[in-house]
Amino acid sequence: MIVVERPGGAGTLSLGRKAIYNRGKQSICVDLKAPRAADLVLRLVAGSDALIEGMRPGAMERLGLGPEACLARQPKLVYGRMTGWGQDGPWAPCAGHDIDYIALSGALWYSGQAGGSPVAPPTLVGDLGGGALYLALGILAGILHARASGEGQVIDAAIVDGSANLMNLLLAFAAGGMPMERGKGWIDGPYWYGTYRCADGRYLAVGPIEPQFHAEFLRRLGLDGDPLLAQSLDDSTWAAARARLAGIFAAEPQDHWCRVFDGSDACVAPVLDPYQAAGHPHLAARRVYQTRDGVLQAAPAPRFSAFPDAEVAEVPAPGGDWREIMGTAGIAAAEADSWVDAGVVRPPA
Repeated sequence: MIVVERPGGAGTLSLGRKAIYNRGKQSICVDLKAPRAADLVLRLVAGSDALIEGMRPGAMERLGLGPEACLARQPKLVYGRMTGWGQDGPWAPCAGHDIDYIALSGALWYSGQAGGSPVAPPTLVGDLGGGALYLALGILAGILHARASGEGQVIDAAIVDGSANLMNLLLAFAAGGMPMERGKGWIDGPYWYGTYRCADGRYLAVGPIEPQFHAEFLRRLGLDGDPLLAQSLDDSTWAAARARLAGIFAAEPQDHWCRVFDGSDACVAPVLDPYQAAGHPHLAARRVYQTRDGVLQAAPAPRFSAFPDAEVAEVPAPGGDWREIMGTAGIAAAEADSWVDAGVVRPPA
């Protein structure tokens, strides 16, 4: 995979060798506005299965790198277009960020506590969940289609589309009678699905939804048969039950409760930050987090049986692979140097 980077970085997102999202890629810095830059990129496109771009609609066309030009060079190309609002519609040309996309799609409205304002998840549920994952699925499906048919195509991956898709489970619940109000739903309102503060200021996540898991949860707490804690969709009992549990969990530190629920089906887990999570026995056994070049990062996922011991790959130096990339594209060393002399390709300093 080749990442074509902007010379000089990308402002606030210029992380250099700490850009975990670039690991395993090769990097070349190209001034796309330089004369003949499109000619160079099209030579890279000719040997590629897919291209991913994240500019506003029309920007790639103005650079001479739109779908028509790229598919003319590589008919089997899958051309992935990642935007917030999509390639068409009244808001298509407008700027936006994750919080805006999930707001308009309905995904943000539901997030938060009853009576409070919506809370934006810090993990970029739109950019990553509604955007990148749907784009990746589209690219892979497009490649399979191209291999079977010989035809490439354009993938319009809009974050608002993917974020709206993430709401389908809640919409199904709503069709079944669940209130569409913050703090009133079946997975954000009941006392048996939420977080509780422990004596040491740390938290537990509690989620025994199914009756058998709920029974195990109460048994571990020594509260079997407690009428207040009976599982009910009558939300008039939820506040009192939550207050009762809050008092119980607040009496002991997180480690105590981890021992109480260890190895059980009570669906209870400690709330950890990534650095604490890296040291948890289960995640450590699976090597979910790894450290490379002093940077803690999540290991590759999902896992493939053909590569059971996959390590996190190195993050390339911006532009550091330019000569190898151009060689793979059939560009001889002398010509590669001429692209540098022309200011199209920028080697690292």
